[in-house]
Amino acid sequence: MLNKTDKQLNKLRTFNFVMGCFHLLQGILLWVLSTDFTLPINTYFLKFNQATMNLQPVEDTVWELRLAPWIAVFLFMSAAAHFIISSPGIYEWYAKNLKNGINYARWYEYAFSSSLMIVIISLLVGIYDLSALIPIFGINAMMILFGLMMELHNQTTKKTDWTSFIYGSIAGIVPWIVIAFNLAGAGEGDLKPPTFVYWIFFTIFIFFNTFAINMFLQYKQVGKWKDYLFGEKMYIVLSLLAKSALAWQIFAGTLRPV
Repeated sequence: MLNKTDKQLNKLRTFNFVMGCFHLLQGILLWVLSTDFTLPINTYFLKFNQATMNLQPVEDTVWELRLAPWIAVFLFMSAAAHFIISSPGIYEWYAKNLKNGINYARWYEYAFSSSLMIVIISLLVGIYDLSALIPIFGINAMMILFGLMMELHNQTTKKTDWTSFIYGSIAGIVPWIVIAFNLAGAGEGDLKPPTFVYWIFFTIFIFFNTFAINMFLQYKQVGKWKDYLFGEKMYIVLSLLAKSALAWQIFAGTLRPV
């Protein structure tokens, strides 16, 4: 006979599969319905100008990035993760880890999907430099992996050690400072980013921070968060909401057919 925890885990298995379907369906719809809107990926280097006898910066567009497929990709990443962890064989590994208060799959998926999300947001505010986009992706991924370290480290502690949480929070704020700086320095009138970009900045910033709040409540064992599995379900819900909010705001703002 199944105990309470096993019943909860079985429900989580079904929940993961359903959430995977939601992510997959949205990804397909966005890819199919969206326009072929692109944004440039640039590199900048110095070139010697024979006329002025000086080094001058030169901009080179290395890629015109079609936005819609990459929005679909972070939805597909989540869909794949949900389907994999609810599949036979992998589910047993997933359930065993949850009983120990850790979910490796969550952090590895977030490291890629949320980092792609932050890069797309960076592009929308005019950060096109490949040399900036790569570290933005990387530092966001490191922020996520600090979350994994938080769970790994506290497997062996009697009292919660918040070191990884603190360092992860510091890392996580850096890309948002860069994005905010770019938004603040935007021009006025026609040069100003469209309103939907500001909405994306504020809404997704709030969503990203709710993940940290969820972890904080888990380790402080506040109310329902005393049960690690409740926190796991909240991660799943927040992931769907954050990805859906970003995807459809971009679609409404710039990808929907005119």
